[in-house]
Amino acid sequence: MNRTIALTGTILLLISILLGAFGAHALKEILTEEQLVSFETGVRYQMIHGLGLLILGLNADRHQFQLKTIFRLLLIGVLLFSVSIYFLAMQDVLGMKLKFLGPITPLGGLLMMLAWGVYGVQLFRSKSTYEH
Repeated sequence: MNRTIALTGTILLLISILLGAFGAHALKEILTEEQLVSFETGVRYQMIHGLGLLILGLNADRHQFQLKTIFRLLLIGVLLFSVSIYFLAMQDVLGMKLKFLGPITPLGGLLMMLAWGVYGVQLFRSKSTYEH
């Protein structure tokens, strides 16, 4: 087990549940439907990748390769992706022009895709220690 990765995944999950509830209740009357859908997209991606990190962390000992690069790419990717969406969705409520965050969202998505791609390549290259 990699405690850091598992704990990070757990924290991302906790925050995503909090933000999901916040969006569903507190922001429901404040944001437009389009903004709320966007906010929920950020929550969904954060939750999915938090769960992915938790699984990776709990199973780190099963891998014959390091997860450090994958962990960093996923964490930075989910933060850039989800946090930029949160702020973009709430920019009217915050009374701030945050359009400059627009290019940050796809960069975060690219980092998440890269992380899973690196993980897939590492899995392909490694020999299974749990062969049947």
